[in-house]
Amino acid sequence: MYNGRVTVGGPADVHELTGLVISKLAVGPFDNNAYLLRCRVTGQQVLVDAAAEPARLLELIGPDGITAVVTTHRHPDHWQGLAEVVAATGATTIAHELDAPGIPVPTDVLLVDGDQIEVGAARLEAIHLVGHTPGSVALLYDDPEGAPHLITGDCLFPGGVGKTNTPEEFDSLYTGVVERVFDRLPDETWVYPGHGWDTTVGEQRPNLAEWRERGW
Repeated sequence: MYNGRVTVGGPADVHELTGLVISKLAVGPFDNNAYLLRCRVTGQQVLVDAAAEPARLLELIGPDGITAVVTTHRHPDHWQGLAEVVAATGATTIAHELDAPGIPVPTDVLLVDGDQIEVGAARLEAIHLVGHTPGSVALLYDDPEGAPHLITGDCLFPGGVGKTNTPEEFDSLYTGVVERVFDRLPDETWVYPGHGWDTTVGEQRPNLAEWRERGW
């Protein structure tokens, strides 16, 4: 049974949903999570965050290739393997328009809030969250057959929102996460962070007041 507790050098953990398969792999010196999404209907695949260890990412992708790589934000630990993966697969590169200039591999598709990313018959919604970086995005798969699934990059983790550099950035990120994740999505929403283990909205909801008090 999937629990998302992967370790660098270890195997991927695979979350089998009705319409989508989500494979989680831990890579690199910063224990980044990369997510391979495969549509059960068409077999098309999209990678989220080619963070490091491109050989392992390509092994995960396999011979069917990928149509796109989405980079959740511009910090280097989330794109160290991007150039090699794109060169090997010919995949389209996707990132938010505000963070794309900070990613050294050219971005083919510039996201704005609310944009849809196709994974075969499945759809991901880009949720723009400002604070960790100007153009961070979370990716929502609103599963028609079950609970929502949210890939959060470095905007939300078990135990708090992502790192920010100023109180103003913390306020922006905290407010965005509360209003656009916790006020919108049900407790059973599965959360896939950019580092570390998974969580759910329900597991983290009781901690919101503590996060606010703790602040920046």
